[in-house]
This record gives sequence, C-alpha cells and structure tokens, in this order.
Amino acid sequence: MQSIKFEMGELLAFVTTAEKASFRLAAEALYLSPPALSRRVERLESMLGARLLERTTRHVAVTEVGQEFLQEARRALAVLDEAVQRLDDQVKLRRGRVAVACIPSAATSLLPPVLQAFAQEQPDVQVRVVDESAQQVVEAVLRGEADFGLSFTGSQEPALRFEALTRERYVLATPRDHAWADRSQVEWAELAGKRLISVSHTSGNRLLLDQVMAGLPEQPVAWHECNHVTGALALVEAGLGLAVVPQLALRQDHLRICGVPLTAPDVWRTLGLLQRRDRVLSHAAHALRQRLIQAL
Repeated sequence: MQSIKFEMGELLAFVTTAEKASFRLAAEALYLSPPALSRRVERLESMLGARLLERTTRHVAVTEVGQEFLQEARRALAVLDEAVQRLDDQVKLRRGRVAVACIPSAATSLLPPVLQAFAQEQPDVQVRVVDESAQQVVEAVLRGEADFGLSFTGSQEPALRFEALTRERYVLATPRDHAWADRSQVEWAELAGKRLISVSHTSGNRLLLDQVMAGLPEQPVAWHECNHVTGALALVEAGLGLAVVPQLALRQDHLRICGVPLTAPDVWRTLGLLQRRDRVLSHAAHALRQRLIQAL
C-alpha cells in the first residue's frame, strides 16, 4: 500500500476551514490569504483523491467523506500537539533554575542525596539552596526568593501552604566514647548538671526545646551556644558538651557522634514543604519538589 504524504499545514487548513465553515474566517485564523488556504485544501484533496469540502459563494460544507476524514485529522493534530507539548516540557525541565529554602539540618542531611539524584537526571538545571533558620525560610518563600521551602513547622501565614511529610524525634547528640552513648534512651531530667551545647534564640528549635526544659525539676545550663544545629554538632565532636538535636540532623554513619533518644517526654517535630498558595512552580522546581517528597 502506497503511503500518502502531505504537510501538516494542509491538514490544519482543512480542519480549520471545516470548523469555521468559511475560507475567509479560516484564512484569518491561520494568518493566510484565502487563495493560499484554498490551494492547501485542494492539494490535500488531490492527494486523497476525494472531495472533502463543498464550496459555494456563500457557504462551505463538509462532504460525507470529509466528515469521516475530519475525525481522523483532528486526532492526528491532537497527537502532534501532545508530542510538541511533551518535548517543550522536557526542554523546560532540563534548562532552568530552582531555589529551595531549607533549615540547615535538612541542607546537610536530606538535600545532598536528593540533589545528587536530581543533578544526574537534570544536569542543566541550576539549584540554589537557601539554608537559613525556620523563620528565614518562611520569609524567603513569602518574598519569592525561593520556589518552595523545607522546614520543620507549619506557618500561620495565610499566604503559605504547609504540606507535612514526615516526623522526627529529638535525640541527645553525644561523643561515641561518652558513658551514655550505648544507652537505649536518656530522660530529659538527667540533663541537669550536664554541660550542654544549645542553639541560639534565632533557631526555630530553641523555642520548642525551651518549652520542654521549662517543665523539668532542674534546668540544664547551656555552656556554649551556636546559631545552627550544624555548629552545635561540631562542638559536640570537639568534646565540649552534649546537644539536643533533631534526629535527621545527625547522620547515622557519623564516626564520632551518635544520637540517643530522649524520653519523658518524647519530643517530635514535623518536617514538610512550604509554598506560596499563589505560586505555580516551574517544571524544574516541581520535579525537585517531587524528588523531596519521594525521599521523605
């Protein structure tokens, strides 16, 4: 069977004329002159060997054969349109920029493997990581400096949407040679009299931890203070004290520090994604967001 070869422009000319029932209106829609449009339809009819349109001075009607072919022509144009859209999506996905705001503990523990996999899939996408405190993450997302944020708390801001992804408990970070390193758990009350390393009041963790410690019979004392959990862990590794940190902030394969669950009470935090309600993510940002959801 011999294949029939025609241009997509001829197919589009026929479909548009059939739908408009007018060569003049179809020509205007396709930015062609009526004679040029008519020649395209005639070439298509010649290749098919069938009359598709009945023409009069005032009216254009689709023939019976034309009606059958019209359905197939529409389907072919729709398939082509979908293919072009998929290609466009892939191009936009592979070439772009993404900015994600996240708390420091997530930047050091959760993001690296996710970004590594994302870079392999989308090597042309540039990623900017804004690793700041929870409040600064909120502000970065609100101002539009970040496409979305990864933080451990929801926001009271009505312009933001918080999607909870996972929960993590707080643990006591201790050197691996510490007497408590092999324990299955440590009660909060046992921290009294111990040298603690704390995060500063600028950290979102501090408010939650202060609330817990306020209910203890004897208040632990912070001998050293850092702005971020990563700094506190560095001081623990140096042997300057113990620190209460979220579990995800401490790598399980850390050579010198381990985390012991804190109990009485058990304290957990919820980690999730922050995004402005009115923001539509780019293809690249959406892909990275989905990667994070899968990882958590």
